[in-house]
Amino acid sequence: MTDHRLWSYKDIAAHIRVQPDTVRSYRKHGLLPPPDHVEGGKPYWYADTVRAWVASRPRNRGRSLD
Repeated sequence: MTDHRLWSYKDIAAHIRVQPDTVRSYRKHGLLPPPDHVEGGKPYWYADTVRAWVASRPRNRGRSLD
């Protein structure tokens, strides 16, 4: 089933267990996929986009990310 809920920086940060500023930095440095939607100048990503990105990332210091 496709998950098209839109996630903000805060939602992504909670999912990967980092601070929202870290996620902003990932985007600034091209490490985050382009947003699926922009509303009011704020970027949002589909949950499926974030999960696919997390699955493709190298593991960070042995951290297990669900």
